[in-house]
Amino acid sequence: MSDLNDPRVFFAAERTLMAWNRTGLTLMAFGFVLERFGLFLHMLRQDAGGAGRDLSFWIGIAFI
Repeated sequence: MSDLNDPRVFFAAERTLMAWNRTGLTLMAFGFVLERFGLFLHMLRQDAGGAGRDLSFWIGIAFI
């Protein structure tokens, strides 16, 4: 039997694809939460003079 016709190979590939999708979505969600947390910290400080970006912003963007 060919590997392409074996349902076990197909289902294994399907599981691998779903695992990669889940990992990618999780990293994007974590980046979004991290960036929002940086905004929350910025609002708590009431820092009106600082125009620079915090480290959490750049890490969040990197994850997204």
